[in-house]
Amino acid sequence: MAKALPPVALIAGPTASGKSALALALAEQTGGVIVNSDSAQIYRDLPILSAAPSPHDLRRADHRLYGVRDGADPCSAADWAELAKSVIAEVHAEKRLPILVGGTGLYLRTLLDGIAPVPAIDPAIRAEVRAASVAENLAALMPLDPVAATSLNPGDTTRIARALEVVRSTGRTLAQWQKECAGGMKDSISLGALVLLPPRGWLNERCDRRFEAMVRGGAVEEVRSLLDHGLDPQLPVMRAIGVLEIGAFLRGELTEAQAIYAGRQATRRYAKRQYTWFAHQPPASWPRFTEAPEGVGVD
Repeated sequence: MAKALPPVALIAGPTASGKSALALALAEQTGGVIVNSDSAQIYRDLPILSAAPSPHDLRRADHRLYGVRDGADPCSAADWAELAKSVIAEVHAEKRLPILVGGTGLYLRTLLDGIAPVPAIDPAIRAEVRAASVAENLAALMPLDPVAATSLNPGDTTRIARALEVVRSTGRTLAQWQKECAGGMKDSISLGALVLLPPRGWLNERCDRRFEAMVRGGAVEEVRSLLDHGLDPQLPVMRAIGVLEIGAFLRGELTEAQAIYAGRQATRRYAKRQYTWFAHQPPASWPRFTEAPEGVGVD
């Protein structure tokens, strides 16, 4: 790291890849502060399903931006980036190392590269898009922004809706706006990044073990409590991995075994998308560690 700029460490990768264990070791060695960069762990509603730090982890190292948001209050990438900038400044003022840890690529890209200057969306267009199904929005997006329509996950309600409302409201695609990103902090810090990309078989096995352990460890009660709040099903916290599957079990639509199987599959699919993103999107200068880490818990 260049000495002229304040240092920031970053450990990224798919779910269950060992990020938290590595971050804890680094924090203990350096006296650093672990800063959450995961879109699920920002919410306090799902500490089990989001694999939030355990009480033991919290005693080992200082953690920030974990469980600081209520699920009823959605946190966008721009919201998180502003929170992270403040925390990073605080940690630097304490003469300590901020250690960004997470698997949400959009969060990290927004923090480092900045935010696209997209104008305010026409409320009528937003209402129309948000009232439509994800399949309807994807079909409408195809002729307007075929690159986004073919690259986005067909079930990604939020991103498909965002891409469609932007192109309809502004006449330009989101990718075109993103070329004008501003406000990123990558040029004001000395970044030391590492991407964990362990073997797929090893990762899938850990995903399976972790989801079942969550169910056995209280995730059912956690989801029951969340559903009791009657939140909008389109909120990010309601679409977290495991909420849909365990919710179906609670309603009697799936057996426990079926819910566990479905949750495992959803976790694997999510990890696969993260794996692909982190393999190709970050700069080539970010080292990729492709071995299976030894002696790590299920992160």
